[in-house]
Amino acid sequence: MKTSLRLAAAALALAGSSAATLAADLKVGFITSLSGPVSSLGLPYAKGIQAAAVYKPEVAGHKVQLIQLDDASDPSTAARNARKLIDEDKVDVIIGTAGSPGALAIAAVARETKTPLISIANANLPGDDGAWMVTLPQPAPLMIGAVVERMKRSGVKTVGYIGFSDAWGDLVYDSLTKAAEANGIKVLTNERYARADTSVTGQVLKIVAARPDAVITGTSGTPGALPYLALAERGYKGLIYGTHALINPDFVRVGGNAVDGLLAPTGPVIVAEQLPADNPVRKVALDFRAAYQKAHGAVPVDAFSAYSFDAWLLFADAAARALAAKAQPGTPQFRVALRDAIVSTKELVGTHGVYNFKPSDRYGSDERSRVIVKLDKGQWKLVP
Repeated sequence: MKTSLRLAAAALALAGSSAATLAADLKVGFITSLSGPVSSLGLPYAKGIQAAAVYKPEVAGHKVQLIQLDDASDPSTAARNARKLIDEDKVDVIIGTAGSPGALAIAAVARETKTPLISIANANLPGDDGAWMVTLPQPAPLMIGAVVERMKRSGVKTVGYIGFSDAWGDLVYDSLTKAAEANGIKVLTNERYARADTSVTGQVLKIVAARPDAVITGTSGTPGALPYLALAERGYKGLIYGTHALINPDFVRVGGNAVDGLLAPTGPVIVAEQLPADNPVRKVALDFRAAYQKAHGAVPVDAFSAYSFDAWLLFADAAARALAAKAQPGTPQFRVALRDAIVSTKELVGTHGVYNFKPSDRYGSDERSRVIVKLDKGQWKLVP
């Protein structure tokens, strides 16, 4: 009898242990720039991830823990944060960060520790170097291609370029030169500046002297307004273009009248209510706005918070498939299963587009993830 009771007790204990294991929380490590020169992007990213946690707080019966760290706009801090989240907090995935250099620094740690990284900055590493990462923002060639097509339709023959002296500036410039050549447009300048710089007078003087029909920048956030302000000060009257990295209220505020009329590509979320009713992104984009309103008491007015929201949707979709394969959160096996699920994602509708990933491709966006918008008196308007 005692033996039977002991066996029964052991069975109950084992069942309880199994249930506890099955109910183990999923852990998301989130790194962003809450301070420093990239904070104008990092703060919206933080608000987007908070809205996502409100929108979908659990996956397949498992609660999701969100652990957030500030990298202060410093790539080395971003890498240290990633290592802390992996080694100490035992996260299953990392989402981050606000700048391309920081995202690349995290990617090195992700590769070393075999931890999935969903980059919300535009960052790309080829081959095995990027085997543990995917990138949510649309690739520069996709977006710049749309801008150059618009330039050609407007009769632009020459264009001046100024961008950040970092990976993002390089990505935009390389995409611009290829697309421009294919469309018979000549790139006259390749000026650069650091994100923390407070003046671009010298660079803009060279651009104005080249007399291009249009100017495009490879910048982002508040520092991205500098070239447009300097161009306006010098009376430049040509067309002005930007990238999806400028769809930010701080950029609009700082740029003021100097950026009015700017044409840029962006994800559909920024003009969700202007999309056709049959656009698959429209419903998710409006759901995002409702979740953001619930979390923050206001509607979003930027494109960046939606990237971190989409990162959460991507994680949740992949985690559900990894859990269905009986992988347990908090284990190396689960991280492998999660990575494999992320890179095999098919037709996942987000706020910025419909995502399809492949193991050999860091990006998951296609033409459905881009529209052209124009800044009209402080408001982004969809351009047909």
